[in-house]
Formats: sequence, C-alpha cells, structure tokens
Amino acid sequence: MLFPPLLVITSKLAHTQFRILSPDSNPLLRYVIRKTFYHQFCAGENAVEVKKTIDGLKTLGYKGVILGYAKEVVMDEKQTNNLSSCGDPEVAEQCIRNEIIPWAQGTLATVKLTSPGDFIALKFTGAGSQALYDLTRKTGPSAALREAIDSICDLAAARGVRLLFDAEQQAVQAGIDAWTLEYMRKYNNNVPGKAVVYGTYQAYLKATPSVLSSHLATARREGFTLGIKLVRGAYLGSDPRDRIHDTKLDTDNAYNGIAESVVRRSYGPILRPTEGETEFPSVNLVLASHNHESVRKIQAVRTAQVQNGEEQIDLVYAQLQGMADEVSCELVHEGRANKEGAKVDIPKAYKYLVWGTTGECMKYLLRRAQENKEAVQRTRDGRNAIATELVRRVRKFLGLAS
Repeated sequence: MLFPPLLVITSKLAHTQFRILSPDSNPLLRYVIRKTFYHQFCAGENAVEVKKTIDGLKTLGYKGVILGYAKEVVMDEKQTNNLSSCGDPEVAEQCIRNEIIPWAQGTLATVKLTSPGDFIALKFTGAGSQALYDLTRKTGPSAALREAIDSICDLAAARGVRLLFDAEQQAVQAGIDAWTLEYMRKYNNNVPGKAVVYGTYQAYLKATPSVLSSHLATARREGFTLGIKLVRGAYLGSDPRDRIHDTKLDTDNAYNGIAESVVRRSYGPILRPTEGETEFPSVNLVLASHNHESVRKIQAVRTAQVQNGEEQIDLVYAQLQGMADEVSCELVHEGRANKEGAKVDIPKAYKYLVWGTTGECMKYLLRRAQENKEAVQRTRDGRNAIATELVRRVRKFLGLAS
C-alpha cells in the first residue's frame, strides 16, 4: 500500500527544480530521508562517514568495496534533444567551473577514500552538460573533461584501485561504450591479465550480447584485457521499453548465459562470437547480482574449474549496500570458511556504495526504489534466513544445538 505513493514522491524529489523540495536545502526533509532511505543504501556525506562505513564492511569480512560519487544527471527525451555544447567561451568557462571541476574533485576524493584492490564507480554524466553533449553526439570528451578523466584514471592506477565506468541511460550509452574502450586501450595492457578500467554491460538490453561480443573482439585484436561488470540493468524508468527483454526470464537467461561464457572464456548460445572470431581474449569480471541462483551457478562453474585444474579469470562478486545481504553474507562466510588449497571456489565479496550529499544521492535512491518493485520474494527470503539464524542462535544459547 505504501510503496506506489512513496515511489512517486521519491521521483518528484529526485527531479525537483524547487529548493524547498531539495534535501540539501530543506533541513527537515534531509533529516527524514537520511534516517530512512539514505542510511540504508548510502555510505555517507563526508570522508569520516564513508571511511567508517568501509571499515565496518571490511571488518565483517568483505574483500573490498566499490565506491561511487553519487552526483549524476538523468534526462528525459526533451532534455536530451535540447542539449547544446558549451562552445561559447563564456559558457564553456561556466561549464568547467560549475560542473566539470566539482565532479572531478568529488571523484578524486572518492579514489582517495579507497584502498588497493577496491573499485571506483565512475559516472560520466556527473560532469554536467558538456559531458552529456559529447556523449549524446558520440564525440570524444572536451579538452577540460578529458583532463579531468585522465587525472582520475592516473590516480586510480597509481593507488592500485580499479575503475568501473557505469552504464547509464540509452541516450548516452553508445558514447560511454566508446570512451570505455578508449581508456581500456590505455590502461588495461600495462599488467598482463589485469584490468584497471571496466565497462558495465546490462543484461536486460536485447543488444548487450552483440555489444559485448564486439568489445571482446576488439580486446583480442588489440591485445588488452577487457574489464566486464555484468548487471541486469538499472534504468527501467528511462530506457525505451522496446530495447529491453520482454520478460524477466529472458533477462535471467541472458545474464546467466553471458556470465558463464565469460567465466569459461568460451562463446555459447547467448554470447556469440563476431564473424571471424573464435579466440576469447583475456577478461576480468565483476559479477554484480542480487540473484542467488545466478551467483550459485557461477560458483559451481568456478568450483569445477578448481577441481579440474583449469585456469580461472579474475572475478569478484558484488551486491549493493542495503540490498541482498543474504547473498553477500553467504559469500563472505564461504570466503572465510574455506581454507587455502580447498577444492572449491573461494569467493571475493564486495559491496557497492555511493556517497554524497542527500540531494546528490536522490537519483541513485530512486533507482533502488524502482528495482525493489520486484524484490518482494527476495525480501521474504531474507526474512526467512534471518529467522532461521535467530532460531539457531537461541538453540545454541540454550545448549540445544546439535
């Protein structure tokens, strides 16, 4: 009963042009959102809060985090069509001063909050109107934006931190794919078999298998490791419906088929090679999934590879902060319980966090709300798992555990 009206309210707050409806301007609204949605899904508003959240997760047993700066832009069709370049010198200066520099500073601060082995989620639309203009027209970044991206990539590489270039809405995704390949060419051939830059591939899009096959072919021809973050998809509210699979089952099949092909480094019925390609390139994978079945399928494949003495790709499992904790905690437990040398897959579990002011995080929180429309069963699974664990602890306390 509460979910539909709350979703409408969250959407209004995420896209408002009125200061009174912005959590960053309205202290009462900020307090309510921070004490509910924000604390469930976000890492904090400043370095102290973020570090506390990260340290807490690593103490629990997570191998690392994926940290993102929440600032972003999501456009409707009218806004997309009305974009104009910051070509005028005065307008360009405003774009650089008010949009690109703050985004770069926020992202560089994000890199500094992480440790070697962590990931940074980088969202290009956070850089503002010039970035949106360049992406929609599939040109390279403007000079000022390129300098900002280069500084972020250089710092991440120097600190041993990896970069996930996030997927975004379809109006800009082709441009993001082109930029991602450009930076993979530059950073993913320095250490054989190790990617610094990862692209994000959304399995709910019908075109994803062919796009990924094309990128695999490019990586093989040009000799760099392809970094892949595989997700089901997060832009149901803005992507054209005809580009998305017709059913959830179709999306599940696409996700599982792509994941298995990448883990096995072999093409299959879903992920097919481009014409003339048969050899699979070097790949690294972030398997980002809240679906227990998908995670367990890949764990089974990885365990079989261990038992057969097969070479394994670099892979981590990832779930969003505040969601699918029953999946994450199972991975953490297995990573702790299995000793080195055991003939099973020893998973590396990561949590995806965003940080920023409450207002900056609203579009991110809206997508989490939209995703949770289909999360009733997962919520029940989590509730049942908690109940089972509670009973086990009570029995142990009473000396009744077998």
